[in-house]
Amino acid sequence: MRHILLATSIALVWVVPAGAQNDTTNQSIDQLLGDHTKYEALINALQKAVAAHDAAGVAELVSYPIGVSVNGKETHIRSAKAFVKNYDGIFTPSITKAVTDQKYEDLFVNYKGIMFDDGQVWINGICHDNACKEFDAKIVAIQDVP
Repeated sequence: MRHILLATSIALVWVVPAGAQNDTTNQSIDQLLGDHTKYEALINALQKAVAAHDAAGVAELVSYPIGVSVNGKETHIRSAKAFVKNYDGIFTPSITKAVTDQKYEDLFVNYKGIMFDDGQVWINGICHDNACKEFDAKIVAIQDVP
């Protein structure tokens, strides 16, 4: 990987090539959460489904039950069927924009998961065993952020 140092009259600035930015995000995910390819596939599927207003497609990516706000009222959605029924009340214009505008290399990653924009959507691994060697990447939080 090649980094380029630019000298300006104000400061020194590191310019990281675009592919390296994805590498940095992938490394963070691998180190903190596990196999980045599972998360990257979910993120791509989520952005595609939200952009297409594919409620069933988004519903497949969610870990149930999930607490959400539906038209401003806090509720627990327990199934994909209930999620699809309430999709337009859950995915507000601001949440939709946060998902569709998010650039992969700009995702916030920590031990709690992967955050879109200001926290409108969080993704994390759902473990299938105690060691969490087998897991699925899923949406674990959806919230309107003021």
